Amino acid sequence: MIELEPQCFSSACPSRALFDQIADKWSMMVMAVLDAGPLRFNTIRRRLEGVTQKALTQCLRRLERNGLVAREVKSLSPVAVEYQITPLGRTLQQPLRQLHEWTITSLPEVEAARHAFDRNSQGMSADAGLLSRAA
Repeated sequence: MIELEPQCFSSACPSRALFDQIADKWSMMVMAVLDAGPLRFNTIRRRLEGVTQKALTQCLRRLERNGLVAREVKSLSPVAVEYQITPLGRTLQQPLRQLHEWTITSLPEVEAARHAFDRNSQGMSADAGLLSRAA
């Protein structure tokens, strides 16, 4: 088990901000999409159903600022911009793949837990309603 210093969960800890940025749903998906090689902005956007232009732009900027993604302007006509994973970003790929694999493998168990929770929550709601009427 990993020993964490108490300050790791402090709002002032720089690792917390980095973790928030890496664990963001769009960041993880962008890293997965870029895994095969460099892509242009609109190609990334088409592959990430539901992402807005603004959200993708902000995500790519955060990833670039953190050194995980590089932005390259190609002097074509019209000018093209490609994004690719940096060597530092490549070191993050294996943990992200493992997390994705865990997600797929564990989904049936998670769904069962959700259904059980929802059934219990509905029962508790009904019990609460009965108790408030009895009072």
